[in-house]
Amino acid sequence: MYEAYFGLAASPFQLNPDPTFLFESKGHRRAYSYLQYGAFQGEGFIVVTGEVGAGKTTLVRALLREIDPKRVVAAQLVSTQLEADDLLRSVAIAFGLPAKTTGKAELLAEIESFLLSLITLGQRALLVVDEAQNLSPRAMEELRMLSNFQLGQHALLQSFLVGQPELRDMLRTPALRQLRQRITASYHLGPMEEAETRAYVEHRLRKVGWRGDPAWDDAAFPALHAATGGLPRRINALCNRVLLATYLGESHRIGAVDVAAVEEELRQELGMDPFGVVGAGEDDVLAGDGGAARQSQAAIVARLDRIEQSIAALTELVRGGMHGTAGADASRSAPQRIGGIVPGSGKGPMLGLVARRRIRGV
Repeated sequence: MYEAYFGLAASPFQLNPDPTFLFESKGHRRAYSYLQYGAFQGEGFIVVTGEVGAGKTTLVRALLREIDPKRVVAAQLVSTQLEADDLLRSVAIAFGLPAKTTGKAELLAEIESFLLSLITLGQRALLVVDEAQNLSPRAMEELRMLSNFQLGQHALLQSFLVGQPELRDMLRTPALRQLRQRITASYHLGPMEEAETRAYVEHRLRKVGWRGDPAWDDAAFPALHAATGGLPRRINALCNRVLLATYLGESHRIGAVDVAAVEEELRQELGMDPFGVVGAGEDDVLAGDGGAARQSQAAIVARLDRIEQSIAALTELVRGGMHGTAGADASRSAPQRIGGIVPGSGKGPMLGLVARRRIRGV
């Protein structure tokens, strides 16, 4: 919606993980090095944890793009709400096996046969388990059993476990002691520092052809960092809305006041703190609630996705209303409700502004 206005080639702050936008902060660079080290070793478990939206999936996708598919056959489990009985079948399907057999022994034999066939081709297997904190202890034990497959001294399967901080707590339990002994490298990906937040924003903007429009005041970046806690997905969500508000206000400059105004709009729309930034003394409180706060953050991100979809739908209405008599007919018709908000009704300051703004070049 705002890309043409600012002369950008694409949207710089999409919420979906995209390895082409990978930014190497100090933490991301080190986490990526751990993944590369693990891929080189070719055995055991590599564990990478971090908060929701820290950039873990982007790192994994960047690594998968770098790996030579002629040497490493990689498979990824994305949906991990699985019990032990379903895990083996999911692993087989992820590697492209038919998995028609129902018995555990047959599935294990089929997976082992596949892994051995890769060795004869000069290849090896890598399994990436995303959102691994959702696996049950029994499912984790099944993964450990798969790591027992060997040919001589060479492991047939290597696994990357990627998940939220709860994964670290799970791996510390006595039930997973044997799996823990097979972890060859582990890294926790934390938030970016304030200076890195600015560099991250400018990096993504430059990726889509930004040449200083809009101009960002120096004071905007500390405000942005304070609002998002330095987590990439939160930064993306807030920056996307800030750019949209700047476009709707027919401005070409972004300051700390603009960032604060959009943050307040999000708070009103969601009815709560849009990003739930944790203060320095709140870690113990969050650790004791069973991860409920982090689940709430995930729900907030999903809500933001729905809001962005509503804005996109509203944009199409505005564009349609600027051509021919359709626009006049639309202006005389009753207001259409999108995502629970009536454009121009004043319910939601930014969405109301869309209907009132005279859009140029649409």
